[in-house]
Amino acid sequence: MPTTHPSAATSVHEPRPEPGDAARAPSPALHVRTVEIDDVPDLLALLPSSDPVRTFSWVRRDEGLVGWGEALRIETDGPGRIRAADAEWSRVVARMTVENEVGLPGTGAVAFGSFAFSADSDAGGVLVVPQTVVGRRDGRCWLTTVSAAHDSAAAVTAPALPTPTAVTAPGAVTFADGSLTTREWRTAVAEVVARIKAGEVAKVVMARDVIARAEAPVDLRHLLRHLAADYPACWTFAVDHLLGATPELLVRREKGLAACRVLAGTIQRTGDDADDLRRAAELARSSKDLEEHELAVASLVRALRPYCASINVPDAPFVLHLPNVMHLASDVTGVVDGALGHPSTYTSHGADGLGPSSLALAAALHPTAAVGGTPTKDATAILAGAEKMDRGRYAGPVGWIGADGDGEWGIALRSGQISTADPREMRLFAGCGVVAASDPEAELAESEAKLSPMREALRP
Repeated sequence: MPTTHPSAATSVHEPRPEPGDAARAPSPALHVRTVEIDDVPDLLALLPSSDPVRTFSWVRRDEGLVGWGEALRIETDGPGRIRAADAEWSRVVARMTVENEVGLPGTGAVAFGSFAFSADSDAGGVLVVPQTVVGRRDGRCWLTTVSAAHDSAAAVTAPALPTPTAVTAPGAVTFADGSLTTREWRTAVAEVVARIKAGEVAKVVMARDVIARAEAPVDLRHLLRHLAADYPACWTFAVDHLLGATPELLVRREKGLAACRVLAGTIQRTGDDADDLRRAAELARSSKDLEEHELAVASLVRALRPYCASINVPDAPFVLHLPNVMHLASDVTGVVDGALGHPSTYTSHGADGLGPSSLALAAALHPTAAVGGTPTKDATAILAGAEKMDRGRYAGPVGWIGADGDGEWGIALRSGQISTADPREMRLFAGCGVVAASDPEAELAESEAKLSPMREALRP
């Protein structure tokens, strides 16, 4: 059931019936204004405070969006959490007035969101409209402000950018096992391999968590800056206590085109360029990794096909080089067809004929084989018991959506969750695709490599 908080300032809580209930109350009316501003090369440097609830980021190669404050919050839960948020967002958009002087993707009304991996998770899902958003694309920058529709003064006067408070380092950081010890996790992987060899499933993605405890409260801006500098090819994100740098794009929808980046098959880097080139060639020929990748691509294409008039799938994956690991990667694209699948709820806002929104596509694609396994339903049931933990929003969709339904949604990988109870504590996550040929010790080493971005981001 979606819940809408119209204003952070007033903390009004309006419970909403299920989508489609004729008795539901109207969504709050908002005024949105976007104006062009001077170029801001470093978006993350604009974030004014360390508040993990009302600080937002979606940045890659110095482009993207950052936001702060909270004009409206939509919360959902259960199996329909993503579609319910999408439906509520369309109702919110219908009551907006928008002045957009820029017209680029990411301008106008924007909501940042993240959603739990599992329908059974208490983490649920959230969409938040920040009070202020700054975006950058192709050297152009813009400022979007959001206010209550009746606040005419705020609608006319765009506020100056705030002066950020000082970014603080976390101090000394210690790490401890999470839900399972390393020995218990290796044993769990071995048991999953046995079930795969017995023919129950073809692949299971096994995740593990690690608890980080810092000397001082974690300033998420400290982590975001490290992640963006160290992993510029990834999408550096922050939404509602969750932050990270994901290399995997679940789906982007822009002007009727859908794009997805599938990662499956991983090898650790050594730091020696010649040796890494050799290992990249080894990865590209690995039957175990190629099988894992093929399963992930096939799963995504099956989920995407009902929504697209045509889909382009590369003949073979390429090797994506990141500072800590290398992945087999495939970029899948499709032409979204409004006559197929879930109908667009945004036809009255300029996206007529462009089909389901980016968030509706994310709902259709999640969970992919790359983060769940194959067959996905059976594999996720196995991992739920084997991991002995609630993933929360790790490996769930994270990103943003605009008023026209366009947007970008990544998979929340290479990430961590700042504790809501203790700001000095974070829960870090990493996962590995397990197939019949998997070795538990090698999978543990891969998980350690995938944990390194967040471990390193916590450095002073």
